[in-house]
Amino acid sequence: MTEPLPDYPADDPPPEPPYEPAFEECCGNGCDPCIFDTYNAALQQYRRQLAEWQARQAARLGNP
Repeated sequence: MTEPLPDYPADDPPPEPPYEPAFEECCGNGCDPCIFDTYNAALQQYRRQLAEWQARQAARLGNP
């Protein structure tokens, strides 16, 4: 179970995770990039942004 997020300033909301496409949304035609490639790239970016946001929140709350 995850802990609830502490209150955060309105001008620094947490990043939103990307939309995860369902398996059925892939057309199966070998598109480049595939919707899953696009999703994986967005997920990696989201994880970086989330780590940066968490570090800012920890610094704001005085937790290094």
